[in-house]
Parts: sequence; C-alpha cells; structure tokens
Amino acid sequence: MRVLVVGSTGVVGRRLVPLLEAVGHEVTCPAHPPARAVTEAAPEAVVNLLTATERDFPAQAAHTLYQAAQRVGASRVLTQSLAYAYQPGTGLADEDAPLWTHRTPRRFAPVLHALLELERLTDEAGGLVLRYGHLYGPGSAYAPDGSFAARVRARKVPLVGGGHSTLSFTHADDAATAVVAALDKDVTGVLNVVDDTPVTMHEFLPAYAALLDAPVPRRVPAALARLTTGSWGAAFMNGLRGADNSRARRRLDWRPRHPSWRAGIQGTSLRAGQWEA
Repeated sequence: MRVLVVGSTGVVGRRLVPLLEAVGHEVTCPAHPPARAVTEAAPEAVVNLLTATERDFPAQAAHTLYQAAQRVGASRVLTQSLAYAYQPGTGLADEDAPLWTHRTPRRFAPVLHALLELERLTDEAGGLVLRYGHLYGPGSAYAPDGSFAARVRARKVPLVGGGHSTLSFTHADDAATAVVAALDKDVTGVLNVVDDTPVTMHEFLPAYAALLDAPVPRRVPAALARLTTGSWGAAFMNGLRGADNSRARRRLDWRPRHPSWRAGIQGTSLRAGQWEA
C-alpha cells in the first residue's frame, strides 16, 4: 500500500516509517506543504501524526490535507489524538466518554478545542482517530534525555495533592503497530491506543524518579499549586482520567507489546541515559 506519513520525524513517526517499510508498504514522508505531496504521491492511505496543537499545522491545513487525500482516492485516513483529554470521572474512559469540555482548565482549553476540530475533520473524511496516552520511548519527554525527565531530575515536578490522576501510557512502538494494524481494516471513529496497566500519579512519579536515580519528588498542597502553576498544574496531577483500550484490541486485533510503563522502561537504561529499544 502507498502510505503518506505526515509528521514522520516525531516520536511515533520515527518508529512507524521503518515498520511500514518492513512489512512492505511504500512510504512517502513529505515536507510542507503536505497537500501537494498527496497529489504527487497519490497515496492509498494518509497518516497524520501532527496533532492539532502543532503551531505549524492548523486545522485548515488538516482540512486541505484530507481533501487532497479524497481527491486522489485514498481509502484510509488515520490521525493521532490524545487519550488523556477525557472529562474527569470515575473508572477508565472508553471512547464514548465525553472529552474535557466542562470546567476545562484555562491552559488546556485551546489544546482541547484544537483536538476537537481535528477529530471532527477526520470524522468528516471517513477516517480513524487513534487516541494515544502519555507517549514514551525514544525521543519523548519521558526518555532519559527528555524534558520531563530533566525536570524530574531537577526536582521541578512536585507531587501535587494526593496525585489522584490516572495515567494511561503508550509506548511509541505500540502507537506505530496500531497504525499498521489499522491500515488494512475498515474501522472508523475513535479508538484508545493505550497500555493495559493504568497507574496513578501518586504511584508513578516517585517510581519514575527512582528509575532515573533522581531525588524524591517534593510534595505540594493542591491549593498552593493552583496559586503557583495555575489550574492545569493541579489538574494534571489530580484530574486526569485513564483510558480503556478494549475497543482497539477488539477492532484492530492489536495488543500492546509493552503492557505497562514498567515493562517499557528499563531502570538501568534510564540511569545510563539510554533507552532500550
């Protein structure tokens, strides 16, 4: 299959392109503008790995991209989104749960608006949205040289309040295999592509710091955090809802190679500044 991948240099794209080629797909990775590349490459599938939060890829660009894909007869349009943008609630969120549109933290509101628009455009194009959890793996914020790891080492990520957020992680390799699985299946709508083992922030942050050989995270009351970091900082620590991957497992016949973040992260590799592939 001829596959055009937009965002091939990102965390997922770097893992996806070699995998697509290994299983026999013909891959095109365009520079901007991607819509022109669609006309030239005439792909059978378009994979958009740039989220709507990318400043250089607004919703209008996505609309133009999907229109170009339809003109050349592309049969599949796949787009990535977020599986941690669900309205806070109890239990794991499936794809029918509402996104965080009620009392949205101010800092997160523009991101959510952009994601909603991107998902709407994908739906209009008859495509499939893959909602990823907290992405980790080479090149990610959680990698040894990543931005989140650096902040944890510097003790700049305190455990706010009770750390009640539930985190669903997605290894970049598992995100990539989900794309490959979705290419040849007539599945549309939205799917959560996350691991099997959600973890609370209260459990994750100290354990992650230990794997980094970093200092124990400070503890900060939620009220104080709201004053210093705003509503999003407190919400990130206490309001996020984990996601259920049952539908993706069933409809894509997909299974995460890394069923939990612990299975995907090797402590010795983190201390050495290397990531185990």
